Amino acid sequence: QVRLAESGGGSVQTGGSLRLSCAASGGGYCLAWFRQAPGTERELVGTINLSGMGTFYADSVKGRFTISRDNAKNTLDLQMNNLKPEDTAMYYCAAVFVPSGFCTVSAADRTWDTWGQGTQVTVSS
Repeated sequence: QVRLAESGGGSVQTGGSLRLSCAASGGGYCLAWFRQAPGTERELVGTINLSGMGTFYADSVKGRFTISRDNAKNTLDLQMNNLKPEDTAMYYCAAVFVPSGFCTVSAADRTWDTWGQGTQVTVSS
């Protein structure tokens, strides 16, 4: 089973930018970013398919966040621009192996069988 490790979290002011990274111990997985704020359920931020050419974004981050992957390095990135206080959360990368190679968009936790430990993002007003 692949192992995931996030990095790059921190504190920024409204309007600032952060870039999160997730290092995977292997390749060939469908990947996603989730986030969870205190007292709320974990929510899907976005997904990316195996080639990196297909992405999905939650409406709340569309136009501000960009997901990318480097299959040569087995890394997943999340570029976050124009950050807002409501983006404050623990951010998690998630992975699932799909034998068909066809990645579906799923906001359900149970779809993703491997999770990183999370990295905290705090946006102050």
